[in-house]
Amino acid sequence: MNEDFLPLLGTDHIELYVGNAKQATLFYQHCMGFQLVAYAGPETGVRDRASYVLQQNKIRLVLTTSLVKDSYISDHVRTHGDGVKVLALWVDDARKSFYETTQRGAQPDREPTVLKDEFGEVVISSIKTYGETVHTFVERKNYKGPFLPGYKPRKNLVQTEPIGLLYIDHCVGNVGLGEMNKWVKFYEDVMGFKLLITFDDEDISTEYSALMSKVVSNGNGYVKFPINEPAQGKKKSQIEEYLDFYNSAGVQHIAIATDDIIYTVGELRRRGVEFLYVPEQYYTDVMARVGTIQEDLDELKKLNILIDRDEEGYLLQIFTKPLQDRPTVFFEIIERNGAKSFGKGNFKALFEAIEREQALRGNL
Repeated sequence: MNEDFLPLLGTDHIELYVGNAKQATLFYQHCMGFQLVAYAGPETGVRDRASYVLQQNKIRLVLTTSLVKDSYISDHVRTHGDGVKVLALWVDDARKSFYETTQRGAQPDREPTVLKDEFGEVVISSIKTYGETVHTFVERKNYKGPFLPGYKPRKNLVQTEPIGLLYIDHCVGNVGLGEMNKWVKFYEDVMGFKLLITFDDEDISTEYSALMSKVVSNGNGYVKFPINEPAQGKKKSQIEEYLDFYNSAGVQHIAIATDDIIYTVGELRRRGVEFLYVPEQYYTDVMARVGTIQEDLDELKKLNILIDRDEEGYLLQIFTKPLQDRPTVFFEIIERNGAKSFGKGNFKALFEAIEREQALRGNL
C-alpha cells in the first residue's frame, strides 16, 4: 500500500472574502446558528482588514473584509463578489505538506510561516488551486488559542442557537470548459487524492443544459472535492452562469452535514434562509425509487428535502439559493444514513430547479 504523503486530519476552516464582514457575520449567527469565537482587525493591531471567526461543532468559517481601497482582498471582492478564498486543511506538518505538494507541481502561495502568540504557535503554508482559490495547510498541535495567532477571543453579543450543523461534508469547485480533468489530475498527482466517482452529461442533464462532474477524495475520506465543468446544452448551464458572474473558476457550494435534517432545515427556513424549490410531483414516485427510510415523507415534502439511495444506505439533501445577489456561492445541507454518494438520483430535479431560478434572473 502506498504511504499517504499528504495525511489530512480534515477541513481546518473556510475563509470567505466579503464586502461587509460585520453584517455577514450577523447573517451566519442569526440564520445559521454560528457562534462568534475570534476576531482580528484594527482593535487587535491588524490595520488593513477585519476578520470574524464563526464556529459550529467542527465547522469554522472566517469572514474577511478589506479596510483599504487597494488590496488583494478588495480586488477579490470587486471581481468575484463574496466568495471562498481559502479552503484550509488541518495537517500534522505544514512544512512537509508544502514541500510534498510543491515538489509535485503545486504553485506556492505562501511559504511555511510560524505564527506565535501567548497561546502557542501555528505553522501555516499555502498552495494555489483553481481560479484564485488556495489551500492553506494549518498545523496547530502546539496551539491552544481560539483560532490563529493575531486573533483575539470574541464572544457573541447576540443570542444565537446552533441548528445541528456538524462538519464540512464536501466542497464543490466550478471550472471552465475542458478544465475538469486538468484539476482532477492536479488533486491526484499533487495531493495524492483518488478519483471517487464520475458523472457525465448523461447523468446530469435536463432538456436545456448539462454539466460534467468528478469527485476526488483524500485517503481517509475526510476531504472530498467534486469538480464541475459545463457540458454542451441548448441553453446556458448553471456552471456557465456561475463562471460569468464569479469571473473565474471558484468554489460553487459548501456541503454541511447534519444528523437531523428536518430540524436543521426547519430552523433555517424559520430564520429566513431560502432554498431551491422542487415541485410536489418529485415526491409521487420517490419512495418507489429509494425504498424504506426512517423519516416521515410528509415532513420531508413540507420542507422540500430530496432523498436518494446507494448500495450503502440513503441520504437526505437540500440546496440553498445563492447567499448573495450574484448567482454564485450557495450551501447544501446533507444527512447521510449510510450513503456515501452525492444524490445522483436527484440531479434532474435539482437542475430543473436551478434552471427555474436562472430563467427568473434572465440567465438561462
